[in-house]
Amino acid sequence: MAQLKAARVADVPMALDVLASVPAILEVDAAAAGVVRRGGGGQRFAVIGHRGKGMNALASHDRRMQEVKENSLRSFNEAARFPVDYVEFDVQVTKDGCPVIFHDNFIFTEEDGKILDKRVTDLQLEDFLLYGPQNEQGKGGKPLLRKLKDGRIVNWNVQSDDPLCTLQEAFEKVNPRLGFNVELKFDDNLEYQEEELTHILQAILKVVFEYAKDRPIIFSSFQPDAAQVYFLTNGGTEIYADVRRNSLEEAIKLCLDSGMQGIVSEARGIFRHPAAVPKIKEANLSLLTYGTLNNVPEAVYMQHLMGVNGVIVDLVQEITEAVSELITVPEPDLNAENLSNGAAKDATTPNFSQREITFLLRLIPELVQ
Repeated sequence: MAQLKAARVADVPMALDVLASVPAILEVDAAAAGVVRRGGGGQRFAVIGHRGKGMNALASHDRRMQEVKENSLRSFNEAARFPVDYVEFDVQVTKDGCPVIFHDNFIFTEEDGKILDKRVTDLQLEDFLLYGPQNEQGKGGKPLLRKLKDGRIVNWNVQSDDPLCTLQEAFEKVNPRLGFNVELKFDDNLEYQEEELTHILQAILKVVFEYAKDRPIIFSSFQPDAAQVYFLTNGGTEIYADVRRNSLEEAIKLCLDSGMQGIVSEARGIFRHPAAVPKIKEANLSLLTYGTLNNVPEAVYMQHLMGVNGVIVDLVQEITEAVSELITVPEPDLNAENLSNGAAKDATTPNFSQREITFLLRLIPELVQ
């Protein structure tokens, strides 16, 4: 199975054809990108902070999900306090061509008792940065609200707030040891022409090439025509008009046809269709997962045993601690006698013990939910 790959973007020349240049960015093995392997040898199991130190679930009773503003410089640097390899974040491009970090398609505020919403990509950069807390001391910004999945609009209240930021600021102000998983964010309800996709990618890659320096970068997207590196998929847990998004089998086919490096799947898709994992291995593709199951240590551990390359998580502290405790990669056995008589084994091949079976049994209730 392919290892998680990234590259030092400064080593890759900017190409005129941006769509064609994206795959070349991730041709370098993770070790060459400066990623240290846990346990001293074997395959690295990566932990990636979701939107930094975790997304904001404003309706959750779990206060950890409202600890620090997601997709902010503060959240990224808080994640860096723990042994995460990358932070994942969402990048959109404003109307005047500036890549900014924000997840939702629409941004909400309140003026004179009325709720107002704007599409992020319809805003000028100056207007986008007016929402929420401001960098300038003593200056107040527009109230920042958020629309929940159930339709409610609530104040975006977190314990540790921070201003909205641009992609350039992230490169300049986030701990340089962290890799970036840049999700190219597009609206599922819109159709994009190639010219528009190219314009968006050009704006993002311009910043990446100018400011990434030695930082490892991974690109991913749910948009099949923009995902030139890692393809994001729900793994069949949700159905879309574009059939390429509806199963792991389709994701594998798309990656092979398009020369992409790997798949980022909803974790439930992997557990529901575990037979897809060996197919992904056979295709020499990397496999990452995301979703709420990745906040359950047992689910993360089982994915490691299944051959998943890494997980995107919200509970950064808890999961990095669990990974450090549960997952170690043994040193390879270099004993000549063992090698000659064929006794040496692949250190990455799991042997399921009673302890591991117990973990799986504890995981089943989470999967049922």
